[in-house]
Amino acid sequence: MDKAVIIEKINDFLIDEFEVDADAIEPDANLKDTLGLDSLDYVDLVVTVESNFKVKLGEADFVGIVTFNDFYNLIENKVNALK
Repeated sequence: MDKAVIIEKINDFLIDEFEVDADAIEPDANLKDTLGLDSLDYVDLVVTVESNFKVKLGEADFVGIVTFNDFYNLIENKVNALK
């Protein structure tokens, strides 16, 4: 899957599911701060990603994930590992 498609899908569900303003989603913006994530929101985020991309995410996957770009890269790597 192309990275641009991954980014578009992620941004679409973040806007819909987490009610974040599209203008707030910037590659270098802090993911947690921008989305206002708490521990339950992380669970929702994982479930949404897993259902949209058919990948599995664990707690260890989020170590070092700070920005949206970090998150996009994580999902891209997971999707490409399925090939």
